[in-house]
Amino acid sequence: MNSHEIDYKIIGEDIQLVEIELDPNETVIAEAGSMCYMEDGITFETKMGDGSNADNSIMGKIFQAGSRLLTGESLFMTHFTNRGVGKRKVAFAAPYPGTIVPINLASLPGNTLIAQKDSFLCAALGTKVSITFNQKIGAGFFGGEGFILEKLQGDGLAFVHAGGTIIEKQLNNETLRIDTGCVVAFEPTLSYDIQRAGNLKSMIFGGEGIFLATMRGTGRVWIQSMPISKLIRAVSPYSGNANKESGSVLGGLGNLLGD
Repeated sequence: MNSHEIDYKIIGEDIQLVEIELDPNETVIAEAGSMCYMEDGITFETKMGDGSNADNSIMGKIFQAGSRLLTGESLFMTHFTNRGVGKRKVAFAAPYPGTIVPINLASLPGNTLIAQKDSFLCAALGTKVSITFNQKIGAGFFGGEGFILEKLQGDGLAFVHAGGTIIEKQLNNETLRIDTGCVVAFEPTLSYDIQRAGNLKSMIFGGEGIFLATMRGTGRVWIQSMPISKLIRAVSPYSGNANKESGSVLGGLGNLLGD
């Protein structure tokens, strides 16, 4: 199925949303709950699966939707269609502060993008959203996001979101080592593995984690500066669950010595 051709505009700097402009009868698929606003004439319907195969059987749709549960995503996806007579807009917001990146799947090897779970936001109808398994057992156990990854396939636009700032790196038969939580997506021509971070002293006291993701080969990888896991750790000392005395010297000593 050929993907619908959609126009878009990304709005904002640090906390972004993407505004999709649909021609009559054009459709965009999105994660449930990601819609921010939509103009009159846009209708939406929650369905099992991404609608990439109109002839898919009921069992096929159930299997495709059920496989999404392995990545922690909703069982359903929402389809937004312009039923009006002119162009209409619908906008989607990322679930946490960061950057939204448009990726033209037609420009990728095999029209495929491998992405970490939770990174997919929305895409043109015709995009297939499925799962893939990392073949390296080390990546499965120590990869931060696990060995279950999302696979986006199609010939249209897909939008992924990342925490903080995102950078695109082009590797040319090279190796790049990355914090395991900072990998957002990569082309299928790259191999993805997890390796130990230095010697025992560096692993324990280096503050960079025990393992690092290693990307090898030729292709592009997208990296985020602030994955949601780091954001949660950064703000947790200031949450209501934190010790109310932790901001004082006595409170800090109390935390060190114990109650």
